[in-house]
Amino acid sequence: MSKLSKAKDFKKSKSGTYLSIATTAFGAVSVVKQMKKARLENDTLRLIDATVSAAAIVTGLAILYRELKRLGDDDVLLG
Repeated sequence: MSKLSKAKDFKKSKSGTYLSIATTAFGAVSVVKQMKKARLENDTLRLIDATVSAAAIVTGLAILYRELKRLGDDDVLLG
């Protein structure tokens, strides 16, 4: 099995999906900082950019959550 194949398998695994969720959620920290800074500076364009980035993060997390459900995760938090 090649390294690329192993990487693809990990990405589609429960562990890989959890790691993707954590990484995506961690990105939300920088978006929150960007929003705060934009509000302080009354920078509408940066605020719009941060809002779009936040929407992308929410969408990404929803997709990853759906992937976990497809993998049949028995986690109590997922229902």
